[in-house]
Amino acid sequence: MSGIRARGELTTARGQRAPVHRRVTLSRLPCLETLTKSGMTFSPAMPQRSWEEIGSQLRDLASSSAWWLGDWLLFGETAYSGRYREAVGRTGLDYQTLRNYAWVARRFEHDRRRDALSFAHHAEVARLARPEQDYWLRRAEEQGWSRNELRRQLRAGLAEQRGGEAREAAGPGRREPADEAAPATLRIALPKPDLDRLLAVAASCGLSLNDWAAHVLQSAVSAQAPGPGTTPENSQASQASQASQASQAS
Repeated sequence: MSGIRARGELTTARGQRAPVHRRVTLSRLPCLETLTKSGMTFSPAMPQRSWEEIGSQLRDLASSSAWWLGDWLLFGETAYSGRYREAVGRTGLDYQTLRNYAWVARRFEHDRRRDALSFAHHAEVARLARPEQDYWLRRAEEQGWSRNELRRQLRAGLAEQRGGEAREAAGPGRREPADEAAPATLRIALPKPDLDRLLAVAASCGLSLNDWAAHVLQSAVSAQAPGPGTTPENSQASQASQASQASQAS
């Protein structure tokens, strides 16, 4: 029987070749007897390995179809302006479903879509900022998380973040007695461009922004800790000297 094939290689408008993604194809398999729009039939002698391979290929096709439909609608919106919605109606496709696909597709350029993860994985993190999207998708791919596990991990991470913000908003009058061993919360206000840059740096290190900031601050504290035999006065004098030298060098 003939196979269903879709090349993953793309060419940009400038003729530059985009990253090559895995090829999605339903291969020629001797034990797959027929494949039609309404079903498929199999040979009774089909080996289990062939049956499993078909299942994997169907999974890839199902996930890819969401990307394809999303990209298809985005192209129609740009190329045909006000006429595309009427054309969508003539296809019989559900417009709202297509809008959902298109929203996710718009949030991820082709070179940021991970072939090892499903469309549903990407949809789970689509509402996040771009660096955080990349961070959670990279973790999901490295850890082999299912879509449901990614959702669980993401909710836990967001709940922890909201919990820290709630404790900070409660104010000093409602705080529990201080426990030196308990973690404290530090809240910093930054301009959005600076925040975006920090998110990108943290994501490049494979860390969330909170974990990366804590690591940087702890490293700074360790670097400033006085060594054996150093008094606070000597430590302050040394820091003042270093600051003076840095000022003169600039």
